[in-house]
Amino acid sequence: MPILNADLHCHSVVSDGTLTPEALAQRAAANGVQLWALTDHDEVGGQHRAAAAAKAQGMKYLTGTEISVTFANETVHIVGLGFDPDDGQLRDGLRATRGGRGARAMEMADQLAAAGIKGAYEGALKYVGNPELISRTHFARFLVETGVCRETGEVFRRYLTEGHPGFVPHRWAALKDAVRWIHEAGGVAVIAHPARYRLTANEEYALFTEFKAHGGLGVEVVTGSHTAAEYLRYAEAAREFGLVASRGSDFHSPDESHTDLGRLPDLPGELTPVWEMLADRIR
Repeated sequence: MPILNADLHCHSVVSDGTLTPEALAQRAAANGVQLWALTDHDEVGGQHRAAAAAKAQGMKYLTGTEISVTFANETVHIVGLGFDPDDGQLRDGLRATRGGRGARAMEMADQLAAAGIKGAYEGALKYVGNPELISRTHFARFLVETGVCRETGEVFRRYLTEGHPGFVPHRWAALKDAVRWIHEAGGVAVIAHPARYRLTANEEYALFTEFKAHGGLGVEVVTGSHTAAEYLRYAEAAREFGLVASRGSDFHSPDESHTDLGRLPDLPGELTPVWEMLADRIR
């Protein structure tokens, strides 16, 4: 089967990206992407725009979202692909997951103020396309803009993470609920960038085991935050757990993202790509 340049993980201004769905589609097509998905955090509001933009650029499209889940006291992300974006249960579940971000953001701002950084909430709001989805990324952009930090990586080393000013935990959706919303809307659930989570080996095994038991079917093997060794590690996990493999840059911004749309290596051999399972849902 011919190699397909699929990028099935990125973010627009609808969540915490800096480009519109239309600008993302244009950039993806210019970089040779053939199959694309927009996967905004806990939101499907950009899906119809993204699908139309992909068509205008001559790309195939899969619907997408990235759902925040709490597992073993860690935030884990589950990507959904190929679902009905107008499914009522999915939309209700995402709306409930988004709830509480505003209060969390105010608490984050209070902690930063106590550390001498004033006006962080108002500053972060300048970067928010959708106020329901205000996140640490928006605060990070404000801290870079005001010169508190040189770049967003420094922000997360000094602030907004556990043990540092601005860290406020949030309980997200349950793993089983996120997988169910995606599955019942006709899509496939995928564990996003598994190497990023601070899980012990036993906790990671439990994540994959429970994910599979709840009906999860895929894992991101090749993604912007994985190393070459991690591509191989999670290719092996895909084989071990009988999961299909996904590929996505996790692109957020031309100025912040290490990996551009469509610029990832191919999936390792002997894996089944997720798009083969979703062939009838590609637009």
